Amino acid sequence: MILVLRALGVGDLATAVPALRGLRAGLPGRELVLAAPAWLAPLAALTGAVDRVLPTDGPDRVDWTGPPPEVAVNLHGRGPESHRALAAIRPDRLLAYRNPAGGHPTGPAWDDDEHEVRRWCRLLHAYALPADPGDLALRRPAGPRVPAGVTVLHPGSKVPAKRWPADRFAGLARTLTARGHRVVLTGSADERALVARVARDAGLPPEAVLAGRTGLAELAALVADARLVVSGDTGVAHLATGYGTASVVLFGPVPAARWGPPADRPRHRVLGGTRAAGPDPDSAGFAGVGTHPTLGAIGIDEVVAAVAEVERVSGAVAA
Repeated sequence: MILVLRALGVGDLATAVPALRGLRAGLPGRELVLAAPAWLAPLAALTGAVDRVLPTDGPDRVDWTGPPPEVAVNLHGRGPESHRALAAIRPDRLLAYRNPAGGHPTGPAWDDDEHEVRRWCRLLHAYALPADPGDLALRRPAGPRVPAGVTVLHPGSKVPAKRWPADRFAGLARTLTARGHRVVLTGSADERALVARVARDAGLPPEAVLAGRTGLAELAALVADARLVVSGDTGVAHLATGYGTASVVLFGPVPAARWGPPADRPRHRVLGGTRAAGPDPDSAGFAGVGTHPTLGAIGIDEVVAAVAEVERVSGAVAA
């Protein structure tokens, strides 16, 4: 049995798909259990590599009660907490980045500037296992009936510094609607007020507000069948990559070189995305801070032009 730790969010799981498939191919005939938040189970199923999810909400504890796994794999981070949590269940082998403080003095060295997809593929390569960084495609969920051909705008992010201003999302929605797009707005239940304000200012009808009204499977189906996605650096952008849906992703302050879509896929366009000075946006240094200047510098006209460009190439270029 293989136990993989990746107790994070939608985008984190999507970027780990090539590594998960590499583990499935390189260690065949074994059950693959993903230690991740329970709500991610629908997306885990769409990878085609995960047999079941072990509910896990953080890197410091894995509630494993069975026999020690044959292989434990740390796709969560550099440690030491995640290393110690996996070592505590006494696997026969631990595949992880080198971290002597976490009790794992072997393994490859961590690279802060590496793209998240390639980071986990390189880990597997260090242990002579296959992993193709381009193997990002997700299965479309069976069953959910969602509007097809809509343009999905996703104004929110759990990190305020990564949110493009709401008034610009409203202006973008007005412009795209005038150009024939059927715009819908997505977000979490906590973002419903933000999304409703964007809809009001854009003159969109109430039914265009889908924030808090879609489960993860419904959101995945919506993106899979969408005409276009515009979002910040968040999970919806990674779903667009996984489904080959044309997208414009607004980056800042985290650089696109670490989290952006593959550079060789023209139907996914990045705006912003250069490295910003200062702390990582998930750290205390950005607590309570609004839109980062990297995002604030992106104007509506620039996004509209990027939308036109990805739509021009999306009909002729394979994702």
